[in-house]
Formats: sequence, structure tokens, C-alpha cells
Amino acid sequence: MPNDKVRAMIFGALCISFIILLTYVFSIQTVFIHITFGFLPLAIYGAWFGPWRAGTIGALANFLGTAVLGFGVFFPGFVLSDFLTGWIYGYFFHNKQTVSWKNAWLPFLLVTVIVHLGLNTLWLMLFYDKAASAIFLSRLIKNIICYPLEISLFLMVYRPAAAWHLQRS
Repeated sequence: MPNDKVRAMIFGALCISFIILLTYVFSIQTVFIHITFGFLPLAIYGAWFGPWRAGTIGALANFLGTAVLGFGVFFPGFVLSDFLTGWIYGYFFHNKQTVSWKNAWLPFLLVTVIVHLGLNTLWLMLFYDKAASAIFLSRLIKNIICYPLEISLFLMVYRPAAAWHLQRS
């Protein structure tokens, strides 16, 4: 349906802008730790439009935020990580009638373990030529603290957004 493609493009552009703002402008950053709220619009977009579109939006937001706007450092591995993050959220949340702690813990755990602690630590090791032991512990502590907070924030934002989205459909 052409209307769905137009809607996905419009929401995708808005989502990219929110991701860039929440990830690169309104965030807490050190060299190896990055606390951000950019996951919120990406997870909501994935719930509304599915895994492939959400993955594409995540990758585009990373590319635009780093390469074009000059925020952070551009590394292709992080583009892959953001694609996988969007894909995971879209796979688990798309077409779900209700989203609660019961079905939100697994996608957030996968993103935390596979993407944040796994791939992103690997990309940082390759990019900065540092040993994993030098950066992993601080990243592990940050992700243990942020994991329940991210789920709670997502559920607080998703429920009213889903109600609004259903009204508009």
C-alpha cells in the first residue's frame, strides 16, 4: 500500500532526527561509555514498521549523526550495530498487541549482550587498539545499570505512543 510507504518514510525521517538528537546531542559520553536515549525512537519505529525498516533507520541515523554531522567518530562496525539494534527491536515488537516486561526483557537483553557488550566492545577494541579487559568492565557495569532503566523508559514511552499510533491508523 503506497500510503504505508509514505507513512514509513515520514516517520523514519522524524525517527532519524530524534535518534540523532537523543544519541549525539543529549547524551553522556566518555571514550568507552555512551549513555543515551536514542534507543527509544528506534524501538518504537521497529514496533510500528518492522525489523528491516527499523534496521535501515538505525544505520542511517548512525551514518548521518557521525559522518555527515560530525558528531562522534565514524566506524562502519557501529553502523552494523545500529542496524542490528533496530532489527532486533522490530523483530520482537512489530505487530504485538501489548508490550510489557514479559516480552520486552528479551530484545533489550539481546541488544545489551550481543550489540553493546559484544559487537560495540569489539569495534572499540579495533578502532582504539585497546584490549577488551581495559574497557569491558566499565561497559558491563554501565549496561547492568541501564538495562532495567531502558526497559522502563521504553514501556513508559511506548504505551502512549502505541495508543496514538492506533488512533491515527
